[in-house]
Amino acid sequence: MTGLPSIAPQSHRSDARTAAESILRRQASRESAARTYARSLPIVPVRARGMTIEGADGRRYLDCLAGAGTLALGHNHPVALEAIRAVLDSEAPLHVLDLTTPVKEAFTTALFETLPPELAERGRIQFCGPTGTDAVEAAVKLVRTATGRGGLLAFSGAYHGMTAGALAVSGDTAARACAGEADARVTRLPYPYQYRCPFGVGGDRGAELSAHWTANLLDDPNGGLQPPAGMIVEPVQGEGGVIPAPDEWLRTMRRITDERGIPLIVDEVQTGVGRTGAFWAVQHSGIVPDVMVLSKAIGGSLPLAVIVYREELDVWQPGAHAGTFRGNQLAMAAGTATLRFVRENQLDQRAATLGARMLSRLRGLAAHHPCIGEARGRGLMIGVEIVDPDAERDDYGALPAAPRIAAAVQREALRRGLIVEPGGRHGSVVRLLPPLTITEEQAEAVLDRLADAIAAAERTVHPSLPE
Repeated sequence: MTGLPSIAPQSHRSDARTAAESILRRQASRESAARTYARSLPIVPVRARGMTIEGADGRRYLDCLAGAGTLALGHNHPVALEAIRAVLDSEAPLHVLDLTTPVKEAFTTALFETLPPELAERGRIQFCGPTGTDAVEAAVKLVRTATGRGGLLAFSGAYHGMTAGALAVSGDTAARACAGEADARVTRLPYPYQYRCPFGVGGDRGAELSAHWTANLLDDPNGGLQPPAGMIVEPVQGEGGVIPAPDEWLRTMRRITDERGIPLIVDEVQTGVGRTGAFWAVQHSGIVPDVMVLSKAIGGSLPLAVIVYREELDVWQPGAHAGTFRGNQLAMAAGTATLRFVRENQLDQRAATLGARMLSRLRGLAAHHPCIGEARGRGLMIGVEIVDPDAERDDYGALPAAPRIAAAVQREALRRGLIVEPGGRHGSVVRLLPPLTITEEQAEAVLDRLADAIAAAERTVHPSLPE
């Protein structure tokens, strides 16, 4: 697969397109109204390898969604497939609840070899249900059990999953309202966001004010806040719009929580396994959290989720947190292969280098496309904030979000054989999460297609703009 649209006789392409449209119609008539990606990405994948997906209509796409960051090595990487086949050929059990197996032991060892040494040396691991939201639920339950307290500190713009507990610490008010959950025990804090600083100052000063607000709220005897069970934070907000937390701010959050006996939970579901240019995003700042929430890439493309935490927190009783599908042997085998491949081939360092190069070019595009408010990210976790160039800037220099243009960018990108996803506030941030195995040639193709898509989307708003 080359990532270029395949060339086939017109009659074959027409038949394939008709078949794909029929499958999509049946999906729309039978699947839940809650489906998401299928609405904005009307394709029917039938084959995939690396960064390339081939649809039932015969077209090929460069995949910059990569399972929402799950596919660290891309689709069907040989090391993951070989690991899966080895388990299948061995006739090992595939479903073992929380029993231990050689496959599980190998995964745990490979994972602990990548963790911050202070956590690996005295850490415990809990295998959760198969998704990141299950691991968030486990982390919240863990700190509440260990501290005997109920409240939680979370951040504006956060996303931690779709179960009730995970939604409670997320920032999406619409999603929380749909779930009908109550979050009275969650206190929301301002997250540093340079382009749309909650304090209107941006930069280091905005992060300093966020930290000061947090410390003051915790220490104010009349502030109305009971001592919380924990704080949960993303080192880079993903669904919130690809917003990296400043390293110094994270270090300050670690100091604030440590001094007050508040367990710090870091959600590395999307940022982990090399995505941000370090194996774990906390390594940029050097902090060691009390709990790490891990999923997505750790399963090597298959469902797997765990929490790793300090042994002092390990006070819950047997069965306090369980789940039928926490012993996925195929995912553990694929995960072991993926963790080792990323580490041995230093793909985290490559993500840092290639991501910086892509980000530099995207920032250069902003000079020619007024709908680009900001390009930002870390490693191969990149976001382009789309804004309304005709609107007035706010008092702090930011233009309002333009979700309609962002949606047009996604459509135009798909027409050019590129899969991207809008996210962030109002769905106005075009997100790039390519596999860590992306080649330099593919990176250039992604940027070329995205630049064309942005130009085409701008013309839908300004038809008079030149081609």
